[in-house]
Amino acid sequence: MRKVVTATLAAIMLGALFAPVQAESRGLHEVVGVEDDDMLKMRAGPGTGYKIMLGLPNGTVLRLHGCDQTGGTRWCKVSLKQARGLKGYVSWAYLRKL
Repeated sequence: MRKVVTATLAAIMLGALFAPVQAESRGLHEVVGVEDDDMLKMRAGPGTGYKIMLGLPNGTVLRLHGCDQTGGTRWCKVSLKQARGLKGYVSWAYLRKL
């Protein structure tokens, strides 16, 4: 019985780690926390193995379309506020809701 309870709890915890971020995080966000001499990389997919599409400085306003957990990083699909057709992925850690 104890093994069943432990296995069930482990499955629930793993599911929570890899669950997508819900709709409450959608909307306009601003790029923050990037070093002055660097830019946040917008990538073609949710991970560092994907091609870099753009570099985004602090203050760039993005429209967030949704997020997913990939490994230890939460990656969000975004578009530029002024260019909605240009979509890519950025790390959630550098976004602040407006």
